[in-house]
Amino acid sequence: MADFDFTQRFIFDNSDVRGEMASLEQSYAHVLAKHTYPEPVAALLGELLAAAALLVNTLKFDGLLVLQARSSGAVSLLMVECSSDRELRAIARYDADKISSDASFQELMPDGVLALTVDPREGQRYQGLVALDGVTLAECFSNYFVNSAQLPTRFWLYADGQRARGMLLQQLPADRVLDSEEREASWQHVIALASTLTAEELLGLDNETILHRLYHEEQVRLFPTTGVTFQCSCTRERSAQALISLGLDDLQLLLAEKAGTIEIDCQFCNERYLFNEADIAQMFVEQDAADASSTVH
Repeated sequence: MADFDFTQRFIFDNSDVRGEMASLEQSYAHVLAKHTYPEPVAALLGELLAAAALLVNTLKFDGLLVLQARSSGAVSLLMVECSSDRELRAIARYDADKISSDASFQELMPDGVLALTVDPREGQRYQGLVALDGVTLAECFSNYFVNSAQLPTRFWLYADGQRARGMLLQQLPADRVLDSEEREASWQHVIALASTLTAEELLGLDNETILHRLYHEEQVRLFPTTGVTFQCSCTRERSAQALISLGLDDLQLLLAEKAGTIEIDCQFCNERYLFNEADIAQMFVEQDAADASSTVH
């Protein structure tokens, strides 16, 4: 396995199918280091991280991809954010008393909903929803593409607390194969072979070996890797802007309640930002100066 995190695209030369593989170790470790997750939660969060890394490469946009899986069960929330710059962060919410190590996905997340949100820096925000009614998280993502009438897409996702790996196959518009029956047969063929891939193989083997084992009779081109990193987008400046939005009067009351110091904790990375009375006063001086300069023509 490589010593850095990456995604890698591949394409079938004789059929209208593309693929993507994700390998996450360092970014996955960063996410898990911020919180003490039970093994089943860590595994599901790793699968969602791999899914985000795969999906961001299928989208032509500049902004943020957000995946949220919510349920009424022991795992109430899984959330991953992945920027178009391939910077990841993630968090989970769960009830430790209700989690058993051998619980199935449906037992951990019953009555769940998966939300996929694309939030571009410019343009309209888009969100799609699908029920978490699959046997696995990978099956839920595959169902999302069926229900949203997008290009047929299948996912394979595995994580073990140390590595998070994923593979995606997507049927492209007709180009190399124009006959509809032949296209469908080709698509089902590559899916059937991919479905023989075990968790041990995906987690333990490099991409070239995996593709050779699955498709040694096909002509497959593997493209260069694209790096993926852990990066939390929280900053002191963003925290300050959130406080400013509350207004000076409310912040002064909050300062009094909090013994002179307001704390803002990032739920993703556990970074803590502290603001005292002098900080609050300076924030509004700077905000007033910025507002004044923006009105000068």
